[in-house]
Amino acid sequence: MRIIASTGGKGGTGKSTFAILLSFKLVKEGKKVLLVDLDVECPNDFLLLNQELKDPEFILQEFPLLNEKKCKKCGLCSKVCREHAIFWVRGKYPIFIRELCSACGACWLVCPNKAIERKKEVVGEYFVNKIKENFFLVTGRSKAGISETGPIVRKVKEKALEFGKKINADYLIIDTSPGTHCNVIQALLNVDKAYCVTEPTPLGAYDLKLILELLKKLEVKSEIVLNRANVGNKEVIEKIAEEFGVKISHEIPYSEELIKAYCEKNLEKMVKLI
Repeated sequence: MRIIASTGGKGGTGKSTFAILLSFKLVKEGKKVLLVDLDVECPNDFLLLNQELKDPEFILQEFPLLNEKKCKKCGLCSKVCREHAIFWVRGKYPIFIRELCSACGACWLVCPNKAIERKKEVVGEYFVNKIKENFFLVTGRSKAGISETGPIVRKVKEKALEFGKKINADYLIIDTSPGTHCNVIQALLNVDKAYCVTEPTPLGAYDLKLILELLKKLEVKSEIVLNRANVGNKEVIEKIAEEFGVKISHEIPYSEELIKAYCEKNLEKMVKLI
């Protein structure tokens, strides 16, 4: 099973659209494809594919819960918390700020009195949809208010890999969130290739550099997909491609006909147009 990612530093460049069209093209070639939407804070592949999200599988995570009977008010837990999610005043019990907690576990590991217990909470969910024969979609979605969603991305990815092996998928296509933060890193780990979807604009060029630098550090092979290629300054993207030794493998021109097909969710027509 080959693992391919559709990613990009900037949002709105067509990353999700490319992931869907690549999946659809591979299915038309007779391959079994599993598309995984790992933009867990704002998944939208299911919308573009005209699907409903039903029968969720819940993702649980352990969070700290203070046992005041065991706590000696030493404050050691607050000193090791990198997220500053524990507020402590000398002589008082520590206060855990749930909204900032990443559930890393450092606090309960360091506590000498075992006063910090663990409480499981639902932090997200994932869904499995069968789009058509040989085409499946896994969608990850975080619970509102969760500040650190990297672990959710990791868990959904693990479940998707298990499901992909179960159905003997030929390709697992990952649609990452925009940016270069922890969510994107989790999604890009151990992929075989990444397509960086960008546009010939100053912001598109700036964020393309960031994602290419990240992929270089992760040692992931990459290619550039230039969307709206006939709008803006294409030379800027070509210079970046040359700088990183990465080729522009696909150029998608701006087209009103393509936009119309997009709005109609006519994937077959979109594949032909690009």
